[in-house]
Amino acid sequence: MKITRVSSRRELKEFIFFPASLYQDDPFWVPPLWWEERKSYNKKNNPILKNTDFILLLAKENGRVVARNLVYIDYAFNKYYRSRVGFFGAFESINDSEIVRLLMKESEKWLASQGMESIRGPIHPVAENWGFLYEGFESSPVYLSPYNFRYYNDLFDGLGYRKAKDLLAYEASGPDGYIVPERFFNFYNMFLKRRPNFSLRKLRIKDLEEDAKHIWHLANESLKNNWGYVPVDYNVVKDMIKRLRLIVDVDAVWFVEDRGEPVAFCLGYPDLNIIIKEIRGCLFPAGFIKILLKNKRLKDYRLFALAVHPGYHSLGLDVLLYVHLYNSLSPKKIRLEVNYILEDNYRIKNAVEKLKLRYIKKYLSLIHISEPTRPLYISYAVFCL
Repeated sequence: MKITRVSSRRELKEFIFFPASLYQDDPFWVPPLWWEERKSYNKKNNPILKNTDFILLLAKENGRVVARNLVYIDYAFNKYYRSRVGFFGAFESINDSEIVRLLMKESEKWLASQGMESIRGPIHPVAENWGFLYEGFESSPVYLSPYNFRYYNDLFDGLGYRKAKDLLAYEASGPDGYIVPERFFNFYNMFLKRRPNFSLRKLRIKDLEEDAKHIWHLANESLKNNWGYVPVDYNVVKDMIKRLRLIVDVDAVWFVEDRGEPVAFCLGYPDLNIIIKEIRGCLFPAGFIKILLKNKRLKDYRLFALAVHPGYHSLGLDVLLYVHLYNSLSPKKIRLEVNYILEDNYRIKNAVEKLKLRYIKKYLSLIHISEPTRPLYISYAVFCL
């Protein structure tokens, strides 16, 4: 049994492709787009990793990879919170508690050597997802959300990790007869009639960069009080838009404007994972063409983000967005997954429950105060839009 740092192209390849063998018999796992994955463990290609120091760890048993972990220091986070927190992500392992114990011990040791006092995760800065799936293993993950074996939660529980937060997911399924309750339509019509200065519009593809800046600004303004919030760099938003550009559906991205100024938005997109699973993560030679041909016919969507400027809270602008999104997408008979919602974000949580969306998934986050003899406080936490 040996824990090593990735230091060669061969080891990086082993790190990247280990999940393919680990999940080969799991019907719900979805591979990444391998072409993107091979580029993204590099600061030059990944704006999220640009402001970090990181190492990639492999656990090998008799020369065979049995676990992996990405360990990093996010300097933007630590500057914002005046903290010394390290992070981990991209964690994968066989079901072996001793292997995981040794891998995490090495992760903590490196962070401690860099002056960090705690470790949080999983936050995957390449796949851009947060947390371990805890409930809802009966379906494949939507695009940019995590998936893992059930035993991951037991392995970390055995290390002394405890819950800090839950992230929740809900769905509205048109094929199963979902309809927005009538009172929301009544509010929608009454609001726009009484307040003609407000209007709604779709994302404008021709002005995509300008609208991306609106999303960036509103997200940073509206999330200031969210647990774990860190100001999002515009380069991260640009990278996200680049990833979504091929599959963007303007019927799923809406702005509320006050006299022409965006004050709220919702961002949804088709679930690209359905096609990625079909092409097994390979863009070439035919995968890219399949994405172009099939993404317009996808019937599964994700609502990734919804934000209202703090100066417009309590007006019900989120209701306008929910109703408008429903009016736009319901003719397509789609299934919409709202993913993620922090368990104590009661404003959004109450809204989706009043909308009669069905709870389907939970992503668990944990925290553990370590023994005094250990070098790091250990927390297992997630952050989301």
